[in-house]
Amino acid sequence: MKLNFRTLGEGDPLIIMHGVFGSSDNWQTLGKVFAERFKVYLVDLRNHGNSPHSDEFDYDVMVKDVVELMDDEDLKKAHILGHSMGGKVAMHLATQHTNRVDKLIVVDIAPKYYPPHHQEIFEGFHSVDLDSLENRKDADEQMAKVISNFGVRQFILKNLDRKKDGSFGWKLNVNAIERAIDKVGEGIEGDVSFEGTTLFIAGSKSDYITDEDHDLIREHFPKALIASVKDAGHWVHAEKPKELGEMVMEFLS
Repeated sequence: MKLNFRTLGEGDPLIIMHGVFGSSDNWQTLGKVFAERFKVYLVDLRNHGNSPHSDEFDYDVMVKDVVELMDDEDLKKAHILGHSMGGKVAMHLATQHTNRVDKLIVVDIAPKYYPPHHQEIFEGFHSVDLDSLENRKDADEQMAKVISNFGVRQFILKNLDRKKDGSFGWKLNVNAIERAIDKVGEGIEGDVSFEGTTLFIAGSKSDYITDEDHDLIREHFPKALIASVKDAGHWVHAEKPKELGEMVMEFLS
């Protein structure tokens, strides 16, 4: 699949991958920071952003998509950064195609299985009657009946797209993602590892990476450094962009 992406800056390539329900836009601010020293690839993973939709949705096909992008761009090797689901894609890419990954950065996700926990998000998507919308405010009001958290609603509504004929639709493939959400939680299975330089970054207020996960991380990524961003939850890049940016730039230098 030919993924949608944009590039910023010049230098060694750095590919950045967003989490589930996200898009390349989530990393635009930090992308500009990294672009001062690297050629940054901000990628929309399949079924997200402006990339094509498909009923196939698992880590194997997402890894193949990224390898195809690298081949198309003649990138023999790149630094890889992924957040949440994008971090899982990054881990699978590094363990399956070790020679294609320079340094690996994984933001707030461990190589373990996570049970499905996105039901409220899907309820938010399904609560919106796209045919009745006249503007984004209508969508927010409909969604507020099932999701009280304004920040969560705004994150979901970033996926709302106004078409040329004035009607509304979702950029992402909600149904395919919902059908495959158990696969999104899958961990790194088997005796596979990436021996390259690796940084795992946790949010100190997030429970996605716990102290108990450190042994599993180093089982698959023996050279992993594990750091934490103070007072950050799961959305480290949105909550503490300056701290995360400095941590990544220092690691890559």
